[in-house]
Amino acid sequence: MTTTPRQMHLGLFLQGAGHHVSGWRHPRAEAGSENFDLLRRVTQMAEDAKFDMVFLADGLTSAVDAHPSMIARFEPLTLLSALAMVTSRIGLAATSSTTYGEPYHTARAFASLDHLSGGRAAWNVVTTSYARTANNFSKEHPAHDERYAVAEEFVDVVCGLWDSWDDDAFVKDKARGIYADPAKVRVLDHVGRYFRAKGPLNIPRSPQGHPILIQAGSSGPGQDLAARRADVVFTAQQTIEEAQKFYASLRQRVAGFGRDPSTVAVMPGILPVIGRTLEEASAKLIELDHWTDIASAMPLLEERLGHSLAPYDLDGPLPDLPLSDQLRSRAELLTELARRENLTIRQLALRVAAGRGHHMIVGTATDVADRMQAWFEGGAADGFNVMPPFFPDGLSDFVREVVPLLQERGLFRTDYEGATLRDHLGLARPEPEQRASAG
Repeated sequence: MTTTPRQMHLGLFLQGAGHHVSGWRHPRAEAGSENFDLLRRVTQMAEDAKFDMVFLADGLTSAVDAHPSMIARFEPLTLLSALAMVTSRIGLAATSSTTYGEPYHTARAFASLDHLSGGRAAWNVVTTSYARTANNFSKEHPAHDERYAVAEEFVDVVCGLWDSWDDDAFVKDKARGIYADPAKVRVLDHVGRYFRAKGPLNIPRSPQGHPILIQAGSSGPGQDLAARRADVVFTAQQTIEEAQKFYASLRQRVAGFGRDPSTVAVMPGILPVIGRTLEEASAKLIELDHWTDIASAMPLLEERLGHSLAPYDLDGPLPDLPLSDQLRSRAELLTELARRENLTIRQLALRVAAGRGHHMIVGTATDVADRMQAWFEGGAADGFNVMPPFFPDGLSDFVREVVPLLQERGLFRTDYEGATLRDHLGLARPEPEQRASAG
């Protein structure tokens, strides 16, 4: 009996002004998360390279000192619906908040995207870290652990609503005058601590059954949510040792919930800076860092640490700071990075300006492929969320030079074998989770 060799998954983390805070300043950059033509072209480039998915992060606030890719951007599901019309195979993933949303709206929107795209939708479940978001909504911002308690119930309700109808419920029998079979509807009738939702959802069960669920929190509650529900986990790790530890811990948690760990793909973010030589790649990064005003880098660092660093010397060490209620796991990662490499606050801010705590690989295409292979084969990752420093060249360099190396080594597909994102991830279509009373 032969088995198919394990292959890595690749996602394109799409931020129109680039991931490096100064990427938009590069002479060859086409900046703009509001530039649909650019977003269309790079998504199609990723599809031509056979990426599993394109991924849109999102936030519900804006400010002139925010990351350039996040100051102004399209609403993600609207954008992905447009991209669904100009692509045919690549998965389409978007962030949507469980703290500032309603399960019914979320379930309906992602089910609609799954239908419109022919089974390519994915929901990145986030709890929304920043308290300032509450300024745009008529509610208070919950504490960290309560946000995850809300998220647990929210996701359960969404999945229940996705199972509102049997796959064959819409019989459309003209002779008998029956459009939907009343025996094949599932009324959720959920009344919980945080949400009420009777159902059923007003859309047929989607092509994937459930759109793919992605989770990106690495704190304890975030890992528990991922272990119980996620199909894909996005994470940030700086070293292979950290990544291996996270990977093993998550797989153990997945098994603890009675799930097969091989059905959950762990995909750390990587920011590749590629040159014909190491020196050329290093010069590219130096150039990007040279354009970075420390005033634009500090807000990115401070929001990830959850504290102002104004009282401290930029050229001194990172002080001991209280535990943040915002991005708790990212604050821990950055603090460990600063301690391990003896970085000053200024140096740490520049690191965050480049990759926001994700792993940077600076070198030749071979260097990048070698690092990815080492993590993939070394129990640290099932794939990667690729974060080009600027667009479109940062992606085209990776697609032109790195992807063929991965394909030659048998580590990445040369063509799609299925039509849905579940197919790309090697996941079975789920059966409905429960039989509720007929309405």
